[in-house]
Amino acid sequence: MSENIGNVWIFIEQDSGDIADVSLELLSKGCQLAGELGVKTEAVLFGAKVEGLVATLHEYGADNVFIAEDERLEPFSALPYTKMIVELVGAHRPNIILFGATQVGRSLAPRVASKLAAGLTADCTALEIDDYEDKASKTVMKNRLMQIRPAFGGNIIATIANSWEDPQMVTVREGVMPLSEPEKGRTGEVTKVAVNLSDEDTVVKVIERVKAESDVNLKGARIIVAGGYGVGSKDDFNLIKKFADAIGGEVAASRAAVDAGWIDHEHQVGQTGVTVRPKLYIACGISGSVQHRAGMSDSAKIIAINTDPDAPIFSIAHYGIVGDLKEAIPMLMKALKAHA
Repeated sequence: MSENIGNVWIFIEQDSGDIADVSLELLSKGCQLAGELGVKTEAVLFGAKVEGLVATLHEYGADNVFIAEDERLEPFSALPYTKMIVELVGAHRPNIILFGATQVGRSLAPRVASKLAAGLTADCTALEIDDYEDKASKTVMKNRLMQIRPAFGGNIIATIANSWEDPQMVTVREGVMPLSEPEKGRTGEVTKVAVNLSDEDTVVKVIERVKAESDVNLKGARIIVAGGYGVGSKDDFNLIKKFADAIGGEVAASRAAVDAGWIDHEHQVGQTGVTVRPKLYIACGISGSVQHRAGMSDSAKIIAINTDPDAPIFSIAHYGIVGDLKEAIPMLMKALKAHA
């Protein structure tokens, strides 16, 4: 690896002028990584009319914003975006590139990595800067990105590091990285990017977009009541919904409950769902696999209800109830009403 460390880049996902939350979260994390490396944090912003977003990116920590504006860049299309990012990387040689693990990011990041013959780690849950020792060659590579994620079905937590040339690339799901407060009035540099696209680059056309608005906001919920496979059935899951209504919370679920068809995927918390940090998280009939804990372990207070006293969820719960949730939840609701 070159002794000259490149900057930290964050691909900024935006839709009709709205910046994706995950991009701002990654800007926050990117600033931390860049600070440890002693380099700049840079944002990559493409779209039709996106210049008005630059100020927000500066306030969230971007030292420089690479901006490309062209009608052909709206809405997102993988081919032109891939070409432009690959050309930018060739010209500026970043050290690290962070993408959101969204539909856009999961479409774009692998294509960029393939073109660059670079490594890519998906769905990271933590990112750290550390030295990497290549035991085969007995060499130590300084200041590499430690890309941490669950692996082998969640049975282990793997730390992955690139042992080849930059850029080091990762995708991170929304809510995994804490969002820092913006620094109002902060400014930075802007680098205009020329848009040189051929007809072949824009051969894919978006004819129509249909967007369904979700009425579920787990990420912003202060109280969450989550049900797992231990709830028993789809009918029994109504008890979770009633409990959530009684305490003013949102309803969530583990992957097992979603896979069973008891509730929609948008309610899923965990590595393949949403990452949440509510004030109170009540896990009902959830064993607590590492995949689920990855999505809720940072909750301020965790209450677990499970018949198995050895369930892994109790290892992170602040309060635990060993018992049948069909008995425990009605008792909790009755106590709540008594003190209302």
